[in-house]
Amino acid sequence: MEHNNFSKSLEFKKRMHQLIPGGCHTYAKGDDQFPEFYPPYLTRGEGCRVWDVDGNEYIEYGMGLRAVALGHGYPAVVTAACQQMWKGINFARPATIELEAAETFLNVVPGAEMVKFAKNGSDATTAAIKLARAYTGRDMVAICADHPFFSVDDWFIGSTAVNAGIPQCVQDLTVGFKFNDLESVESLFERYPDQIACLIMEVEKNDPVDLHFLRAVQERCKTKGTLFILDEMITGFRWHIGGAQTLYNIVPDLSTFGKAMGNGFAISALAGKREIMELGGLYHDQERVFLLSTTHGAENHALAAFIAVVKEYKEKDIIGHLQTQGERLRVGLEQSIRTHGLQDYVGIHGFPVCLVYSTKNQLKQASQAFRTLLLQELIKRGVIAPSLVLSYAHKAADIDQTVAIFHDALEIYRRAIDEGIDKYLEGETVQPVYRKRNQQSAFSYTPPGVGYNWLKHICPWP
Repeated sequence: MEHNNFSKSLEFKKRMHQLIPGGCHTYAKGDDQFPEFYPPYLTRGEGCRVWDVDGNEYIEYGMGLRAVALGHGYPAVVTAACQQMWKGINFARPATIELEAAETFLNVVPGAEMVKFAKNGSDATTAAIKLARAYTGRDMVAICADHPFFSVDDWFIGSTAVNAGIPQCVQDLTVGFKFNDLESVESLFERYPDQIACLIMEVEKNDPVDLHFLRAVQERCKTKGTLFILDEMITGFRWHIGGAQTLYNIVPDLSTFGKAMGNGFAISALAGKREIMELGGLYHDQERVFLLSTTHGAENHALAAFIAVVKEYKEKDIIGHLQTQGERLRVGLEQSIRTHGLQDYVGIHGFPVCLVYSTKNQLKQASQAFRTLLLQELIKRGVIAPSLVLSYAHKAADIDQTVAIFHDALEIYRRAIDEGIDKYLEGETVQPVYRKRNQQSAFSYTPPGVGYNWLKHICPWP
């Protein structure tokens, strides 16, 4: 049954943009990331299902930008957070639950010796950069240019196309290397000798890491006096409860966690070696580092949620379930893609616990227009899938229903390849988050069903 009524969502869309820049508080959730006439505004969620203001029900993928690994409204986590709220959320002195949470974290991330909690990933990664600069006395930062996001702060955003408002001198301090390409790392050390404070990367994204590369990078960092930082925002609690570093037995100088560690509650962590982390402490005679001092950094209910998440992971095979159902989803979708003869146009990428998809046009080029078409047809049929990231709440029946819905949506995709996308795409295309200028108006409505010259709107897949 198709969802045909989005009248309330479209009204919310107008009102949101009148009061909130961008119409949302996270760019990845923005209206420019979803079909113009199918922008569901959500009211509630349960498990892997969500409902919008028009009463439409969906199976959701993406799960809070990968932050919800157990499912929406997971009882054990919500109960733990609520019970802690009744005891108090924030005091004038540290709460005992802060020690409990720290012990819990360091127990599941064995390579780390100290930990500091915060509310979001950018807090943690930026604190890691500051700590590395203080520890090494250097200014430059090397980032993996193949990994899309590390922080909202200037040291990273200055390296993207959306760098307005960031001084050039700050932009010049961040340089990039390629994933699984040791030569690109070596060239940075040669070009900027004794200048790079730290190298930061995700352990894996959509392609398997070359473990020789990973260990060689760590060794190069050690010999060059550069701190080796692993961003485990996504891999932590999806690849392994202790992160990909634990899975692959590699101990970084510093690492950052977030997202799934709170099942949607706002919590992140900076962890690492004692001699480095202690620079943000009180018991040393070196210059002090102002490290992660935020009003809400260790809200008690978020810490309680984190402790409850760890308990669930220890009692249940959460990651095994994510792998099994993710593989079921991948196999089903790839079979459907083959059935429609779309192997050259639609791709499934990544690991079962964190899948994504790509879309191409008739010329077999990456296409935002065809991504929009696929999103449009999925939302019509009851699936929200900006990515293919699932949760413990996604059961086999949900996966099978999703595959069936994709199969119907891919039939429309096939027709658009054969007959032209103008006949099927309604409204403007989605756009990359990292772009210099807006390419559409939030209020530029054209009647559903009216086509347009889609060739003008092809952009790289984000």
